[in-house]
Amino acid sequence: MPMNVSNLKKLRKTAKLTQEQVAEQLNVSRQTVTKWESGESLPDIDNCILLAKLYNVTLDDLVKYAKDNNNSTAPTGKHMFGVLKIDEKNRVIIPDKALEVFGLKKGDKLLLMGDETQGLAMVKLNSFLAATAEIMKVIKETDPDEE
Repeated sequence: MPMNVSNLKKLRKTAKLTQEQVAEQLNVSRQTVTKWESGESLPDIDNCILLAKLYNVTLDDLVKYAKDNNNSTAPTGKHMFGVLKIDEKNRVIIPDKALEVFGLKKGDKLLLMGDETQGLAMVKLNSFLAATAEIMKVIKETDPDEE
């Protein structure tokens, strides 16, 4: 599958970088970056790896054709699972893909948190409790007065 060069420019702009800044990061000329973004030439595999790291995307996302009409490529680890609807019993169904990505299964408990300006967030309860226990352990080790 040929490289989707339109991703290069879009990812650079999303990262709020100029061609000059990308060129400096990769130790190439600005003209080289221009040629990559126009499709006149293509980056070699080493530069593709560096570009993927710079833009915080997978190598696959850097070079593949985007699946949607606007050629968007999400940063690594970011997902859009779709629209959720609260049913008549105030239940929300989590999409199968989200369950798969985050390793959730029936019976798992989620902690629901909220920020009135930024929205809601869910995290596995066991993960939250484990992180909290680790934080408390560090506090006890570094603060002898804490008991």
